[in-house]
Amino acid sequence: MGSLLGVTRAGPAMSPVSRCVPVSPVPVSPVSRCPSRSTRGRYGEGAKQEKFKYALTLVFIQCVINAAFAKLLIHLVDAARPDRTRGWLYGACSLSYLGAMVSSNSALQFVSYPTQVLGKSCKPIPVMLLGVTLLRKRYPPAKYLCVLLIVAGVALFLYKPKKGTGDTEHIFGYGELLLLLSLTLDGLTGVSQDHMRAHYQTGSNHMMLNVNLWSTLFLGAGILFTGELWEFLSFTERYPSIISNILLFGLTSALGQSFIFMTVVYFGPLTCSIITTTRKFFTILASVVLFANPISPMQWVGTVLVFLGLGLDAKFGKGVKKTSH
Repeated sequence: MGSLLGVTRAGPAMSPVSRCVPVSPVPVSPVSRCPSRSTRGRYGEGAKQEKFKYALTLVFIQCVINAAFAKLLIHLVDAARPDRTRGWLYGACSLSYLGAMVSSNSALQFVSYPTQVLGKSCKPIPVMLLGVTLLRKRYPPAKYLCVLLIVAGVALFLYKPKKGTGDTEHIFGYGELLLLLSLTLDGLTGVSQDHMRAHYQTGSNHMMLNVNLWSTLFLGAGILFTGELWEFLSFTERYPSIISNILLFGLTSALGQSFIFMTVVYFGPLTCSIITTTRKFFTILASVVLFANPISPMQWVGTVLVFLGLGLDAKFGKGVKKTSH
């Protein structure tokens, strides 16, 4: 997804598989990466230069590779394990995540990227609240406090106050509504995953395979309906060098996604959402430590809150009472 905030611009050089707007159908996960050489570079020479603009097709290819990778894992390590999960649950999980992706990226037309990042840093809250209200999950009181501390800490760390301008900004508009919709759909994704875990003991590889197959179906219909697929194929004919970057992106994404699904299955969607929310925080913090980048007082406060929340969660927030799914 674009570069992070201008908080710590210096840092490790980005690999060919880098952040950009499109995201993959990973449950409650920001495994939302794409090759910067492919999506940000220009192709051709002079006035005929072109930019890569086939986001849906890129995610479609990612889903196909993810599904193939999951199928291979099932063949190697999960062949004897039957999958009794209802197909509609996989479809609902895929649809809610894709909806969250579209809403989040559409919000960028109305709000700034920092605002979007801050909004999405609240992801653990709807995952927890919808789990409590729809699935009647019961967490110890300390868990709520830990999640709030972590979310507040990440928000403070990523927040970049704007320099004073005379412009007056709206408080709540279409962009914020889209972010709210995205967070709600993130919560519904967590609900569907928890339901699979509680009722069907769904394995991580089966979940990865079927969610990606459904996503392939939805995205395939989208790129055929819009005609983007044919434009993409024409683009690859003109610039075949892009294919290797896309394949590299797909393979690394599949490997990372397999760990994401394992986290969801063995530790739950809430834990997974906390991990993915704090990922950017730890990425920036690492650049601060390794490259001596400056850190503001507000970021120090955010750092303390994150570590305090994680520490309290490790000690007091592990218990979750029996749910009545």
